[in-house]
Amino acid sequence: MHQWAGLKLSIFMSFVLLTGTLAVFSHEMDWLMRPALRVEMSSVSGPVNWPAIARNVAAHAPGASIRSLDAPLAKAFAATATIESPDGELRFVYAHPTTGEVQGDGHWVGAARILRNMHRHLNMPTWLGVPIVSSLALLLAVSLGTSFVVYKKWWRGFLKPIRLRDARTAWGDFHRLAGVWSLWFVALMILTGLWYLAESTIARAPPHPRTEVPALSLSNTDIAARLGPSLAAARAANPDLDIKRIIFPNGKSGAFQFQGQDEAILVRDRSNAVWTSAATGEPLLVTAGRDLNIHQRISEMADPLHFGTFGGYWTKLPWFLFGALLTALSVSGAALYSLRLFKAERRPSAGRAVAVRAWHGMGHWRWAALALVLTGFAMLPTLFGVAGD
Repeated sequence: MHQWAGLKLSIFMSFVLLTGTLAVFSHEMDWLMRPALRVEMSSVSGPVNWPAIARNVAAHAPGASIRSLDAPLAKAFAATATIESPDGELRFVYAHPTTGEVQGDGHWVGAARILRNMHRHLNMPTWLGVPIVSSLALLLAVSLGTSFVVYKKWWRGFLKPIRLRDARTAWGDFHRLAGVWSLWFVALMILTGLWYLAESTIARAPPHPRTEVPALSLSNTDIAARLGPSLAAARAANPDLDIKRIIFPNGKSGAFQFQGQDEAILVRDRSNAVWTSAATGEPLLVTAGRDLNIHQRISEMADPLHFGTFGGYWTKLPWFLFGALLTALSVSGAALYSLRLFKAERRPSAGRAVAVRAWHGMGHWRWAALALVLTGFAMLPTLFGVAGD
């Protein structure tokens, strides 16, 4: 059972694990590829200058509407504005967090968007793609449970060295060593994956509180000019709110939403919010993560725990490393299947021959796994025509 669960869909499993691992640092990939997203750390001081950013972005793209402003991910990052052109195209505008000066712009589709969508739903409609991807948690659960049967006295394996006498021994030792050290991480991925599966099918969390505010017929520049009073009102309404995102008024709502982090841990920024009227600057609604019900709280915990974003680089780095280890576990499991057969047949093994034997061992499941991976790539062009997430 352990071999079956790890081999039959190993192509698909390895792909999802790899894209999830890379997604941990996908924003940093955009930072490397987009010079406008970078700032000199020595030039950054004080809180984010939200009003100056809004004014400069509005002047930079007068024909577009500002959808949101996001605080820098780290001190070397610029602040990010998401704007929408009249034809519905989304773009990012990058601004210095202290001066508000616009540094450049970039397409909405970058490394973060591509890896996120690939990992979450293969660029399929979310109602279809999310259950397909998250159902892999069931296979992971089978693999984890049966590993305790296959690996006798597994608790003794934490310090066992990798023997390099032949390929099968080396891969086997690596597989067991990586497995025991990754037990906690595998269990965490199973729990969050099962939650995503349940949430996307039968256990959707209740929506967060919101307030209805009539839309305003104002220009982009006028709305940006009204941010200052609303920002002051939001800070007065919740002085402890560390603002990470500001959602701007749009055609459906005339409110600013100030989202961020407060007392509650392991919640997304949207859980703590202050809604203000763009027309009057008055606070309309204050929400806090500590007031969520159990269902909502579990839903909010899933993403920070799944991607390790809750502790900054102190958690993102180990999540990336263990994600890479889990990906290697999936690949090494398929290789071990082939190497065991070659040893039983007393035949020499080579890299290509090992891969071919594993490919045939997957049976008809390999075509389903390959089709799902190729679907993710085939659907990539649809990202460039999407107006929103």
